[in-house]
Amino acid sequence: MSSPTSPLDETRPTVGFIGLGNMGSGMTRNLQAAGFPLVVTDVRRESADELVAGGARWADTPREVAASSDLVITMLPTPKIVADVAGGADGLVAGLPDGGTWIDMSTSVPEVQAGVRAAEEGRGLHLLDAPVSGMSVGAADGMLQIFVGGEAEDIERLRPVFEAMGDPERILHVGGPGAGYAVKLMINQLWFSHLVATAEVLSVGVAAGVDLGVLRDALVASPANSTFVTRDVLSILDHGDYDEGFAIALACKDLGLSVDLARSVGMPVELSSLVEQIFRRARASYGDRAGEMTPVKLYEELLGRDLRREVHA
Repeated sequence: MSSPTSPLDETRPTVGFIGLGNMGSGMTRNLQAAGFPLVVTDVRRESADELVAGGARWADTPREVAASSDLVITMLPTPKIVADVAGGADGLVAGLPDGGTWIDMSTSVPEVQAGVRAAEEGRGLHLLDAPVSGMSVGAADGMLQIFVGGEAEDIERLRPVFEAMGDPERILHVGGPGAGYAVKLMINQLWFSHLVATAEVLSVGVAAGVDLGVLRDALVASPANSTFVTRDVLSILDHGDYDEGFAIALACKDLGLSVDLARSVGMPVELSSLVEQIFRRARASYGDRAGEMTPVKLYEELLGRDLRREVHA
């Protein structure tokens, strides 16, 4: 194994990766394509078949992953699962050597790593929070945006790992420990708010007799434009795709974490709380596995038609 403090651009250290779902599967394929040896585990053994066929090693426990790797990455659905994977006799923390590195790329909260940092003080562990944006498409394409909280020297040391998974121009050091989690929650909150606001505006405009394509083009040309209006909403307007790659149950989890963060710092967030309730209503109506953009369907039902624009060849 390489030293935990050696520059990673001089070698290809073994990366342990825990969590091979919609995001983790693409991230690990890109790490493997970039030449990083992998040790992986997941609750579903079959999720690792392609990686193992490509040379990755399967591990039965998070502890084994950490003990067999130069650094460990987690990409998991909830803070509770992150805590469960990190702790206990078979947890990754038990397998980390002194001076080892753990990068949590989940959308989570600072408390889990903060607890590890306090409990393992003196071991010289390098803990970073590095959640991502870009959805499963960005994970598959290796073009994620990565928001890293931690020490600057650690981030530079690990840059080749991040660049294998993300857009080099959008790998941002956003602050100390926990800052990555906070930035990602705020990004999610604003994106979800854009989704609800856009669904309302398009539905009202169409109900008032404006052509959907014309209305959307007018919004793009206006001061009210956003990345959501320019790009993301087109998956619905052109393809009827509500992004089932990210389940609405997870979107509701993220919204809850965002509102909880606001509460913890004493900030009132009336709009964010309303957006959370709209998402929870969509989840109740369409089920946990519905796509994260499914709240648009609530407005389509009120409108009495799907929001689809004519696509000309």
